Amino acid sequence: MIHTVDHPLVQHKLTLLREKDRSTNSFRRLLHEIAMLMAYEVTRDTPTQLIEIETPLARMRSPVIDGKKTVFVSVMRAGSGFLDGMLEVVPGARVGHIGLYRDPKTHVAVEYYFKMPQDMHERDAVVLDPMLATGNSAVAAVERLKETSPKSIRFVCLLAAPEGLANFQRHHPDVPVFTAAIDERLDEHGYILPGLGDAGDRLFGTR
Repeated sequence: MIHTVDHPLVQHKLTLLREKDRSTNSFRRLLHEIAMLMAYEVTRDTPTQLIEIETPLARMRSPVIDGKKTVFVSVMRAGSGFLDGMLEVVPGARVGHIGLYRDPKTHVAVEYYFKMPQDMHERDAVVLDPMLATGNSAVAAVERLKETSPKSIRFVCLLAAPEGLANFQRHHPDVPVFTAAIDERLDEHGYILPGLGDAGDRLFGTR
């Protein structure tokens, strides 16, 4: 299932983010803000439990979430830009990391790091990677994550290409995808068009 987060604030900030002359600082701030806004949709059906609290006027039972049961899985390195915004909304969440790089010739994802919290079978995993281009990295990340048997998995990206979505859904039809936009296509180098360039390079000011 694909969920497009089309809230006007998300779309407005995404437009600003796409601009080629946007500074590194501004790009980083906008990505952080979009991640915070998308977190509301991604966590919409998070389970709650009732606890006893006391307001200034009375005692009551009121719902809270157990943030510790949520794991944000950052696909390095660009996923780091998404992670901070998500943690702003769910500060109690655990964090996992998957290090992948895309082979420039084959576009195949190569893993170089993997670290998850313990007891993943009790936790809901939210995989964060701003760009779903060919989908190879996303497919590899979720495949590796499934080895830890999390309670559930969701994949969150900023932009997706139709080719990447088709590839991801072919391999992981059980994993819902949340994205701010589905762009036109991939270019001959496997980049999203019109896209926003390389999210990692723009986030960290590298080439």
